[in-house]
Amino acid sequence: MTLRIVAVTLLAGLLALQYRLWVSPNGMRDLWRTESAIEVQQEENARLTERNRRLAAEVRDLKEGRAAIEERARTDLGMIAADETFYQVLPATPAAQPAASTATATTGEESGAGVSSQ
Repeated sequence: MTLRIVAVTLLAGLLALQYRLWVSPNGMRDLWRTESAIEVQQEENARLTERNRRLAAEVRDLKEGRAAIEERARTDLGMIAADETFYQVLPATPAAQPAASTATATTGEESGAGVSSQ
């Protein structure tokens, strides 16, 4: 009889521990949630590490090389070197319309606004 009581007590304790492990808020669900958050954070850290590496290379290039400074001056400030000639290419404009067609377009006669049928 005492052996049964001990076995039932041990089984109840085991079930209580299993319940806490699998069902309670601090059990396996919390572990899985935490592992998922760690994966997301590691991906974010890898992305930011790559960005920091690129920024550090750009800072190093700006400190040491004149080519990067010249590129920044050209693109951001629109500067040119002393021995260069600046050419500006404008987009093609449509051919000028005759004066009569522009007058009719502005008065609305071409659209039929003032036309009467007889």
